[in-house]
Amino acid sequence: MAGILLICALFVFLGTGMPIAFALGLAAMGGLFMAMGPDVIGVVAETMFAGIGNLAFVSIPMFVLMGAIVAGTPAGADLYRALDRWMYKVPGGLVLSNIGACAVFSGMTGSSPATCAAIGKMGIPEMVKRGYPDSVATGSIAAGGTLGILLPPSVTMIVYGIATETSIGRLFLAGVVPGLMLTAMFMCWSLIDARRKGYRFDASAVVYTLRDKLAILPRVLPLLLIIVAILYVLYGGVATPSEAAGAGAMLTLLVVVVVYRLFKMRTFNEIFGSGMRESVMIMMIMASAELFAFSLSSLYITQTLAETIAALEVNRWVLMGVINLFLLVAGLFLPPVAVIVMSAPLLYPIVIQAGFDPYWFAVILTINMEIGLITPPVGLNLFVIKGIAPQIATRDILWGALPYVLVMVLAILIMCVFPQIATFLPDYVMGPAIT
Repeated sequence: MAGILLICALFVFLGTGMPIAFALGLAAMGGLFMAMGPDVIGVVAETMFAGIGNLAFVSIPMFVLMGAIVAGTPAGADLYRALDRWMYKVPGGLVLSNIGACAVFSGMTGSSPATCAAIGKMGIPEMVKRGYPDSVATGSIAAGGTLGILLPPSVTMIVYGIATETSIGRLFLAGVVPGLMLTAMFMCWSLIDARRKGYRFDASAVVYTLRDKLAILPRVLPLLLIIVAILYVLYGGVATPSEAAGAGAMLTLLVVVVVYRLFKMRTFNEIFGSGMRESVMIMMIMASAELFAFSLSSLYITQTLAETIAALEVNRWVLMGVINLFLLVAGLFLPPVAVIVMSAPLLYPIVIQAGFDPYWFAVILTINMEIGLITPPVGLNLFVIKGIAPQIATRDILWGALPYVLVMVLAILIMCVFPQIATFLPDYVMGPAIT
């Protein structure tokens, strides 16, 4: 009963339009008041600070800053143009370039909204101009933007690693092959969907010479080398995620300043302001989610739920199906970071007890969170796309994005049949995991 009241209170607060962090915090304080009475005041600040007082969390604002640097300067546009110029002769090259750009940009941000906004500002107008259906133009980028939380460096993977005390480097590696697989599946569906809606691929009106292709590379290659360098120092044991993220943000800033000669203070104010706003939002949600999780534990809700799930005498795949359904529903209403902070400590021991690999499960969980990013009622990426392209009907954006939900469900099923897709690379690079 306490759990039902707490969840209902959370949804009431969210329904008023209250920011997610505040809704989680107020609902949590109500639950703690039921459990502890007026003494709740003494633990709120301490619990919220403890939820984010971990040095590993430093990597989150640093990776967010990397994304803000690229998105807030001409670097993002150049990444997009480079892919377009090299792939324009491929049938459907523009839609493939958009999804490919989302995958590349993910490697510099770890954030879905940032990826969606940066690529959407350039990709959607260009696709509409070349005659692509509105639903294909918006749906492909809304879905491509979700790759930001799967491909490394992923903010959600960092949060999962800290919440479950698993290796962040191994989690990053576990997301590489599934992320590339999902990218390829998105590309295939985008081509099918465009052709199904009457678009005929023809790039005859667009011609780029070899000189055009080579001219843009000097501005793009340094950024790609930074991504490679970050992955190398992480997996080579040279630096921790926080150190790698800090160095990556600094190098990205230096490259952008030198290449594009950005010396105006206004540019720096916009970059750091954007990075700070998103970082504070993420950290506030994490602190409030920690308080919410603490209130659930204080009311013995998590313990009771864990015991109930563990006591289910069902096949382990049925159990995994129940967990996936729970994650999917939670992802429809809450952002990925909040869901992971609240659910990962609860689900981790259950997953281990059932014999599943925790790194494989991290990828499954993340794909479920990706589905929530393009599914109402929250569907953060849908709102980002609507803000970028207000002239396109919300219905077209929604119907363009929903088929990608089925693509992601198919990806989950494939990974259930072939879990090695997620576990092969980390086991090969870092050796078998010890759980």
